[in-house]
Amino acid sequence: MLRFLTAGESHGPALTAIVEGLPAGLPLALQDLQTDLTRRRQGYGRGGRMKIEGDEVIILSGVRHGLTLGSPIALQITNKDWPRWQQVMAIETIPDDGTAKVEIAADEKLTELKGRVTSPRPGHADLAGTLKYRQNDIRNILERASARETAARVAVGAVARRLLAEFGIEVFSGVIRIGKAVVERVPADLKVYREKVRQSQVAAPDEQVSRQMMAQIDQAKESGNSLGGIVEVIIQGVPVGLGSHVQWDRRLDARMTAAMMSIPAIKAVEVGLGFQTAEMLGSEVHDPIYYDSVKGFYHQTNNAGGIEGGISNGELIRLGLAMKPIPTLYQPLQTVDMDTGKPVKASIERSDTCAVPAAAVVAEAMACWVIAEALMDKFGGDSLPELLHNYRNYLEQIRSIG
Repeated sequence: MLRFLTAGESHGPALTAIVEGLPAGLPLALQDLQTDLTRRRQGYGRGGRMKIEGDEVIILSGVRHGLTLGSPIALQITNKDWPRWQQVMAIETIPDDGTAKVEIAADEKLTELKGRVTSPRPGHADLAGTLKYRQNDIRNILERASARETAARVAVGAVARRLLAEFGIEVFSGVIRIGKAVVERVPADLKVYREKVRQSQVAAPDEQVSRQMMAQIDQAKESGNSLGGIVEVIIQGVPVGLGSHVQWDRRLDARMTAAMMSIPAIKAVEVGLGFQTAEMLGSEVHDPIYYDSVKGFYHQTNNAGGIEGGISNGELIRLGLAMKPIPTLYQPLQTVDMDTGKPVKASIERSDTCAVPAAAVVAEAMACWVIAEALMDKFGGDSLPELLHNYRNYLEQIRSIG
């Protein structure tokens, strides 16, 4: 069984992750992980934190001479901002009267940030988490609830991506919407799609719309506001048969959408046509099935988004994710001081104006993980050769049907 855990706080010493269940013999290098971590730091609208953090990952265990051992893989990403936070985020008990502060660059200005936080920010886990865990300092919640944790997930997803490469499975994404700027038609040619995304500072597959998105981000930043958007994730090369209809938690679409919803600020996920299907006729929605002696079974359309009955059907898996605007605002909303009960403005932590392109990279990571998990469930194997043997035998079997 493939599984992972992450640990670490936003301003703690480091983020860590442990990956268990990966087969032995998989080639894995640091650069395989670093590429996606670098992509996550980029994107128009990112804030000052990304100018500090390099997100350099190290592998602490589970790999020897460039190959996985079949034992747990431990990953670590050091937080470069940690030295300034050592008193505020100290592990050991130290004298503190609650007035400890940290100097940070927020919105191009040097400000002081209080160590103890008492005013919850609307839209964050601040209030609910503080009440649930009976804390008197919101920092005990916001540090872990921070989207900084997703850096560890991107490293984990990159490990999964390396496994998928052995099966010819590719995962990529594009930003389809930021604010009111929308890509109306994405390129049908996936090579063109990916190249346009690579050339865009907002990861959108349309040059003109990319400029509109950047202009909207500039306007939001000037007004102390933030913007969300829509990300599309595409998974190419997935065979028929991942997931299952027999139990709710084995359905591939259920597992995939749950993984996407676990990403901070994602508020909705759709598979294929998704919400559009609610206003369409059945004859317009469902994909007719065809058979060819060379291709086998196939569809000419893909409204289902590559998953039917909780099982991959061999077509492209297409997901849409809606990301809300980041809730930390430089023109903060009304809230309440939890010490006094009096109305105040929400606290300000250093944040981005728009992180939709970064969220796209995190979504890819989670998609890689879910597909890798489903592959291991389906084909098993303690080593990569065994896994590939089982996979190839399965492909031979399904080609012979009909």
